[in-house]
Amino acid sequence: MIHLLVLVLDEVEKFRSVLAAWEAAGIKGVTIIESTGLQRMRRHIVRDDIPLIPSLKSIWAGAEEHHRTLFTVIDDDAVLERAIQAAEGVVGDFSLPNTGILFVVPVSRALGLHRRTD
Repeated sequence: MIHLLVLVLDEVEKFRSVLAAWEAAGIKGVTIIESTGLQRMRRHIVRDDIPLIPSLKSIWAGAEEHHRTLFTVIDDDAVLERAIQAAEGVVGDFSLPNTGILFVVPVSRALGLHRRTD
């Protein structure tokens, strides 16, 4: 079965370690997005009369208050399990606060997974 593995990593300093662990687990490619959550956004919004989207850049200027959202499509159940264990090995117990969120979604169809990289 094909799966989408998503990790919203709260501790940005562990980002490179997760990537290395996933690569060692057999992950071939990862897409990375800088993201933030509602709770972090609320902590940094000083005024509620500022429009949301145009103000985000100025509100966070110079501050590293973001998450990294990593996702990858995996078509091998063993690789999926190794990647989950690798993420837990770096991040720790996901039930603890300020670690992140990891989830897996089944993918009914995926194109372009096996490309030659000559």
